[in-house]
Amino acid sequence: MEIELNDAELVRRIGLGNDREAEAELFRRMAPRVRLYGLRHLRDEHAAQDLVQQVLITTLKALRAGRLREPDKLASFVLGTCRMTVLDLRRGAHRKERLLARFGADLAAPFHLSMPHLDHERLTRCVQNLKERERAVVVMTFYDEQTAADVAGFLGVSEGNVRVIRHRAIHQLRECMGVAV
Repeated sequence: MEIELNDAELVRRIGLGNDREAEAELFRRMAPRVRLYGLRHLRDEHAAQDLVQQVLITTLKALRAGRLREPDKLASFVLGTCRMTVLDLRRGAHRKERLLARFGADLAAPFHLSMPHLDHERLTRCVQNLKERERAVVVMTFYDEQTAADVAGFLGVSEGNVRVIRHRAIHQLRECMGVAV
């Protein structure tokens, strides 16, 4: 901004409406302070950055709504908002810890999905047993990662026909591999 505004004037301009310059000046002035507060009390850079966003959004909403009674005490309002936000974060963390301590044993153990063993030799034989056009569709789709439109253009058929051929080929591969269909 060309003219250095005091806090009261900055609050007034933000409260009047959509003054992007005043909001940017608020961010420029207050973000470093909020970040330092977050680093000191949260001891984590990412949490401090999150605090900056949360506090400045809360501050902007309050200023736009005209809820700041003493405009010349903007810095005090922002730091008070920091304090209350950090207390809320800590309260939520403590609540989560208590709930986990109380009900954590009842939580189901994480489910680990194990991949079935794939017989590559058998799959190779099954693909080789497909008709030429079906084999071309499967290879172009899954190995060359071509779209249905690309495969259709190469084979001289419609995209819908490519999808039908691919569907039937996959069905044959499942039967050949002994997978329940």
